[in-house]
Amino acid sequence: MQWSELQRDPKGVAALADRGDVRVRRRDGAALLLTREDRASSTAEGAVAAARALRNLLAHMEPHIAAAALVDEFPWADMLPQRDRAQFVTDFVRAFQASAEMGQWTSLAQTVREWKATAAVHADPELVEQLTSPLSDDFGAVPDPTED
Repeated sequence: MQWSELQRDPKGVAALADRGDVRVRRRDGAALLLTREDRASSTAEGAVAAARALRNLLAHMEPHIAAAALVDEFPWADMLPQRDRAQFVTDFVRAFQASAEMGQWTSLAQTVREWKATAAVHADPELVEQLTSPLSDDFGAVPDPTED
């Protein structure tokens, strides 16, 4: 629904929110999501329980099995070298747990985004060569980062 509908009929919007989440679109900003507090609390509790269960499941699995499970979900992880794939699994589990505990999923999203970018680098042999070969040129003095 539009922001103007929320302003015109707040009781009607509240009735919709009783049935489920309501997305309120605004012309001058990102859409808002209106949800009931009791539903949000239950969702957060469920996410924490799921995160703890996933963490424990992955902790009891052989690392290669956990990595295989995540590669199924994130096929780009196949581009990572074996040691990086294992680190991705560790980072994913830790970020998942922290995100669930806080009810903020940006940490997990950032972890996935960063590892996906790393996989993209490993998928390009020329780029890997450029980034891992020794530097032979002198690029001059490094400016002081505190100077404007």
